[in-house]
Amino acid sequence: MNAPLPLTVAREAAAGAYDKVAAVSNEVAGRLAARLARETQGEVLFAPADRGRYATDASIYQEMPVGVFVPRSAEDVQLALDICRDLKVPIVARGGGTSQCGQTVGAGLVIDYSKHVRKVLDVDVSGRTAVVEPGIVLDHLNASLKKHGLWYPVDVSTSAQATLGGMAGNNSCGSRSVAWGNMVHNVRGIDAWTADGRLHSFGRFDQATGWVREMGEQVRTLAETLAPEIDAVWPKVLRRVAGYNLDVFRNQNPKPYTNDGSVNLAHLLVGSEGTLTLTRSLTLQLSPLPQAKVLGVVNFPTFYKAMDSAQHIVKLGEGTLTAVELVDRTMIELSLQNPAFAPTIRSAVIGQPDAVLLVEFSGSDKATLVRHLDLLVELMADLGLPKSVVRLEDDAAQKNLWEVRKAGLNIMMSLKGDGKPVSFIEDCAVPLEHLAEYTDALTQVFRKHGSRGTWYAHASVGTLHVRPILDMRREGAAKMRAIADEASALVRKYKGAYSGEHGDGLCRGEWIQWQFGPNITRAFGQIKQLFDPNQLLCPRRMIDPPRMDDTRLMRFPPSYKVIPLQPALDWKVWDVQNNPATEQTTAPGTGGDPAHGYAKAVEMCNNNGHCRKFDAGTMCPSYRVTRDEQHLTRGRANTLRLALSGQLGPEGITSPAVREAMDLCVSCKGCKRDCPTGVDMARMKVEFLHHWHAKHGRSLKDRLISALPDYAHRAARFAPLLNMRNRSPLLAKVGEKLLGFSARRSLPEWQSQHFFNQPHSTATREEVLVAAKPAVLFVDTFNGFFESANAQAALKLLQAAGYTVHVAAKTREDGKHLCCGRTYLASGDVAAAKAKAQEVVEALGPLAERGIPIVGLEPSCLLTLRDEHLSLGLGNVAKTIAGQALLLEEFLARELAAGKLETLRDKLRPVEQPILVHGHCHQKAFDAVSPVLKLLQLLPGAKPQLIESSCCGMAGAFGYEASHHEVSMQMAELSLLPAVRQAPDAIVVADGTSCRHQIHDGAGREAVHAAVLLARQLAA
Repeated sequence: MNAPLPLTVAREAAAGAYDKVAAVSNEVAGRLAARLARETQGEVLFAPADRGRYATDASIYQEMPVGVFVPRSAEDVQLALDICRDLKVPIVARGGGTSQCGQTVGAGLVIDYSKHVRKVLDVDVSGRTAVVEPGIVLDHLNASLKKHGLWYPVDVSTSAQATLGGMAGNNSCGSRSVAWGNMVHNVRGIDAWTADGRLHSFGRFDQATGWVREMGEQVRTLAETLAPEIDAVWPKVLRRVAGYNLDVFRNQNPKPYTNDGSVNLAHLLVGSEGTLTLTRSLTLQLSPLPQAKVLGVVNFPTFYKAMDSAQHIVKLGEGTLTAVELVDRTMIELSLQNPAFAPTIRSAVIGQPDAVLLVEFSGSDKATLVRHLDLLVELMADLGLPKSVVRLEDDAAQKNLWEVRKAGLNIMMSLKGDGKPVSFIEDCAVPLEHLAEYTDALTQVFRKHGSRGTWYAHASVGTLHVRPILDMRREGAAKMRAIADEASALVRKYKGAYSGEHGDGLCRGEWIQWQFGPNITRAFGQIKQLFDPNQLLCPRRMIDPPRMDDTRLMRFPPSYKVIPLQPALDWKVWDVQNNPATEQTTAPGTGGDPAHGYAKAVEMCNNNGHCRKFDAGTMCPSYRVTRDEQHLTRGRANTLRLALSGQLGPEGITSPAVREAMDLCVSCKGCKRDCPTGVDMARMKVEFLHHWHAKHGRSLKDRLISALPDYAHRAARFAPLLNMRNRSPLLAKVGEKLLGFSARRSLPEWQSQHFFNQPHSTATREEVLVAAKPAVLFVDTFNGFFESANAQAALKLLQAAGYTVHVAAKTREDGKHLCCGRTYLASGDVAAAKAKAQEVVEALGPLAERGIPIVGLEPSCLLTLRDEHLSLGLGNVAKTIAGQALLLEEFLARELAAGKLETLRDKLRPVEQPILVHGHCHQKAFDAVSPVLKLLQLLPGAKPQLIESSCCGMAGAFGYEASHHEVSMQMAELSLLPAVRQAPDAIVVADGTSCRHQIHDGAGREAVHAAVLLARQLAA
C-alpha cells in the first residue's frame, strides 16, 4: 500500500497532477503538485476535499491550503522545502492537527509529518535521551520506552494523538508540568532545516559552531540590549508560551530551562510554531517512570473554594506531588451523559460538587504516597471540608479517571446547538495566590456579555482552561473580542501570561505585542528575519499576525450556509439552539438547520483528533491501518461538513468525495462511544447512503445483502447448492467478478435444517405474559439461518436458568422471521428498514411494556433496537423496547448480580482451557463487553481474558467485498489475529457473526458464541 511509485508512474502522476490542480486552482499550485509528484516519494493531495480536510484544526479557524503533502521520509521534507522555496509557496508544518489556536492551518502547502516521518531513531537508556522524528505520537514513544523504565513526561491531554514535533512547536506543557516542566525543559537538541534548505543542529550554545553560533550570538545581543525590558515585562510564571524564548539568555522562568544554567539554542525553536525551521529530529530528555501513584479526588461545594484551596494543596507531598487538576460542574455533568465516562465519574464524586480537584502523588513507594493522601484528607478538614476526599489507590481506577480528565476540553464541546465553548483565553496563567480572584473576576466578565465559562485547569500551576460559550455564526466574534480585552486587563493586573499553554497561532499572535511591548516584539521580528528572511515558513504567525476576530479566517464565517436537505433518519435532537448563559437547549427541531439536524450533528466534530488514537478502544479502525486523514472519523466529518455547506460543489452530500471518504467506514460505532463530542459516523453513513443510492441506484450486490432477511427462508432450502461456492475456486472467482464478493473469502454456510424450521419447546406470547420468570429470545437472521447452534444454545441456557422463553415472532405470520432491519440500514435503505422496525414494534411492544426482557445474540442486530430504531420515528413504543432490549450476557449478568442465577451456576461444569474474548464493536460501543467476562466467570476455573482489539475488519458485509479484503485483513492483523495465534490452546469467544468468520478465515480457528460455551458446560 505504501511502496514508492515507479519513476514512470510518478512522472505520469506528475503530469496529471498539474492538469487537475491547475484547472481548479492556479498555475503555481499546478506546478507545485507536478514537481512534488515527480521529485518526491510522498503523497500529493490537492483535490478540494483533501485541502478542505486540512483547512481546519481543533480551533475555530479554517484556511484553505494550496495543497497537502504527506512525506514518506525526512528527505521528502527537504525536497518539498526546496520546491516551495523555488516556487515561493509558504509551508505549514503539521502533526496531529490538534492545535487550539489555528497553528496548523494556512494558505500554503501543508506538510503532514504524522503518517510516515515518525521513527524512534535512537534511545540512550543510561543517558536517558531519545532521538525521534517529529511525526511520532507521544503515547507511541512512551509505549516503546516502557520496557526501559523510562518515559517522556510532558503528558499532554492529547497524548494519544499529539506528535512530538507539534508539541515542541507549541512548547506543550501537560498535566504534570508542576513536577517535570514544559517541552522547553525536556528538549536537549533539535536538528532542523532553515528556509534556505540548510540542515543545522541546535543544542548547547557553548558548543555551537558556524551559522548556528553566529545566530546565537545575535540573539544574545538582542537579549542583552533588552535586558531591562525583559526583566520588567516578561511573565514570571512556568506557563508562558507566547512569542519566542528570547529569555534563554536571561531566564525569567521559575523553573530554569537547563539544570546547569547553560544556554541551549534548541530552546529558541521550542514554541516557535514552525515559523523558524522545519524539524528533522528532536533529542529528548527522558525521566524514570514513576513506580507508584495515588490519587485524591477533592470535592468542593463551590468553584471559588476549589481555586482558593489549590495554593495550599501544592505545598503537600514533599516532592511527590505531580498534579492538581480541576474538573468543574459542567464537565462532570457532560461526562455523566457519555456512556464511556459516566461510571468513572460516579465513582469519584460525592453528591453534586461544584468542582473537584484531582491531586496526584507519584514516587517509588505506594505506602509513602498513601500517607500523603492522609495528609490531604487532614488538610481538607482543616480548610473546613471534612469527608470531601475520594481516595483512589488502585491503578486502574486512577487511569480511568485520568482518561476522563484528558478528554476534558473535548467533552465540553459536546454541548448541542450553535453556542459552543470557544478557545481563545482558555489558558491564561496567573500566580497561584491570585487564582481564585482571577477566576471570580473572569466569571463576572462572562456574565456581563451574556455567557458563562466551562472550566478546567492545571490548578497546580495557575493555568485555567476556560471557554466562554459563544455562537460563532452570529455575534460570537464581536463578543470574543470584548471578552479578550477585559480578560487581558485581568491578566495584566495579576501579572500573568496571556498565552499559557496552547500557543499563539491565528488566535493569539496579535496579543504578543500586548504582552511584551513594541521593543521585544520588534526583536522577535528580527529573529524571524534571521531564520526566514523570505517569510516562507508559516507567514503571519507570531510576526505580523491577523486579528483574532477576522471572520474571513473562521470555520463558520458569515457566508457559511447549509444546503437544504430532507434527511431519512430523525436528527431533530441535534437541531436545537442553546442559551450561552444557562446552557439550556431549545426543543428538538427548533435549531434552524436547513438539513433538519443532520448538519448540526456533523458539526459536532471540533477536530480534536481523538479518533487518531491507537490505544484500547475501537475508534477509528480504518485510520489505524491507512493513517489517512480521509479515512478518519474527523476526516469524514469534515468532508460531510464541507459537502453540506456547498464547499465541495452543488452536489452536496452526494459528492463523489463523500463517497470516497465513507468507503472504508466500517460502521463500528466506536466513535459513538469514544468520540468526546459524540460524533456517530455509523449513523451518518446510513443517512449518506440513503441519499447516494437515491441518486445513483443500488447494485445487485447491495440488494442481495440488504434483502437477505427476506429471502433467507427460501434460500436455505438450496443450502447444499449455495454452499458449493465455498468449495469451488472457479465459482468463487465468478462470484467476485459478477457480485464483488472476494474469492479469497469464504461465505457463510447455509443450513437446510435451521433454527426457524425446527421445533422448540418454547412459550407462546400468552404464556410468557403470565410467567414468573419471562424472557423473549430475539433470534436474528445470522444465528437463525447460518449458525443455528448459537440460538439453540441460548434457548437451552435460558431454560436451564429457569426462564420461560418465548421466541420473538411477527404478529402476522408470512413465513418470514422477525428482523431488526440492520441489513437494510447498512445499505442506506431506510424505508425498508423502517418497515422491518415497525414489525418489531408491533410484535415486541406489548411484551416490553409489561417489562419482559428482550434478549438477543447478535450485537449488531439486538443493539439496533437500542440505537437506530430510535431515529426512525416509531414513537415511544420503540423507546420502551429499547429499554428492555439486552444482549444475552447483559441480561444474565444483570440477573447474576441480583442473585437469580444460583440454579444455573450449580449446573455448570469446570473449564480447564484458557479463554480469550473478542468484543464485537457494537458491544464495545454500548459497554456490553464486561457482562460477557462476568458471565463466563460463572464457569468453575474460568479466567477469561479480553483481547484488546479494535474492529475485526469484517463489519457485516464490508470484509466480504473484494474491494475491501486487503483493508479488512489489515484491521484483523493489528491485534485480533496475532492474539488468537499466540494462544493455540485457548477457547476463543466472539459474539459477532462477522468476528467469528474473520477468525475462521484469518487464523483457521473456530470461535464460539459465549452462549455455546456456557451451554456446552451444562451438566447433563
